[in-house]
Amino acid sequence: MTKAFIFDLDGTLTDTLDSLHVSVVGTLEELGLPPVTREQCRQFVGNGARVLMEKSIRAAGGDVDGLLDEAMQVYGRIFDANCTYHVVPYEGIMELLSLLGQKGMKLAVLSNKPHRQTVHVVEEIFGKQTFAWISGQKEGIARKPDPQAALLIAKELGVKPCECVYVGDSEVDVATGKAACMRTIGVAWGFRTRGVLLEAGAEAIAGSPEEIMELIKE
Repeated sequence: MTKAFIFDLDGTLTDTLDSLHVSVVGTLEELGLPPVTREQCRQFVGNGARVLMEKSIRAAGGDVDGLLDEAMQVYGRIFDANCTYHVVPYEGIMELLSLLGQKGMKLAVLSNKPHRQTVHVVEEIFGKQTFAWISGQKEGIARKPDPQAALLIAKELGVKPCECVYVGDSEVDVATGKAACMRTIGVAWGFRTRGVLLEAGAEAIAGSPEEIMELIKE
């Protein structure tokens, strides 16, 4: 019996690509490097800010080993000022969350985005009452696809992993949900294609938020 939903943030609940791209480009500019494209940034997200910057520096032709630590400091400052830049919920998400709430589902967010910015984005877009738990990348907790954070959330919500549905848009999310022994639904409207999700082993893929409700009835 499903009692809780854990959602990824970027590419699942919200379209945050512009905020990420403008922050990456601003960081590269301060480092004296050329910009990466919006599409490159789309492919680089999903594994946290450090991996995003590592891939971006490499794509821009920079010295990753020599620049990464400085880049993280710069990126943290720029992204903090831009983490809600052009950020909007995907069409149908607000209705889905409302329906799940009406059905008594416990709702949570798990992101590889730094924790402070994760909370900021979620509360700015969805308010402070929608989600019972919000978790971004924190010191001492392994980032996705390690299941540690997902399992901690289930514990905080007072449910078993098998009573959770994990929803995300990337191969990282598919691996996270499966590792946590949660029913996992990939979404095809985010930062990765349906093909990537299938290759990652997604057991179900929703083409719209409405389809999620149909999938959990099966």
